[in-house]
Amino acid sequence: MNPIERIEMNQMRMDAPAMRSGDKVRVHYRIREGEKVRTQIFEGVMIGQSRGGVRSSITVRKISFGVGVERIFPIHSPLIEKVELVNHNRVRRAKLYYLRALRGKAARLKELRK
Repeated sequence: MNPIERIEMNQMRMDAPAMRSGDKVRVHYRIREGEKVRTQIFEGVMIGQSRGGVRSSITVRKISFGVGVERIFPIHSPLIEKVELVNHNRVRRAKLYYLRALRGKAARLKELRK
C-alpha cells in the first residue's frame, strides 16, 4: 500500500450501505445557509455510480414538481450525514440514463421482492 492509499483509507466512511443502480435512496446532506447549518433530504432513484475509493460518487434522480432533478453526491464527503436505502428495484443496466427520456408510468421500475 503506497502512502496515498494509506491517507485515503483514513478519509473513507464505512457506514455507506451496499447500493447499486436502480435503488431508491434517501441522502441526508448538510447545507449551510449563512450562519445556519441544516440537513436536507434528497430522495430519488440512483441512476449511476462511480467507484474509485475516496473519489466515488452516486448520481440520484428525482422528479420535483414535474421537472427531473439530478444531483451527484460524493459518498465519502463529510457533508453527507447518512445514506438510507429505501428499496431495491430490478434493473438490467449499470447506468440508467434512459430514464431521462421517459415520463410518467413508463419511468417506473419493478421493485424486487425481499
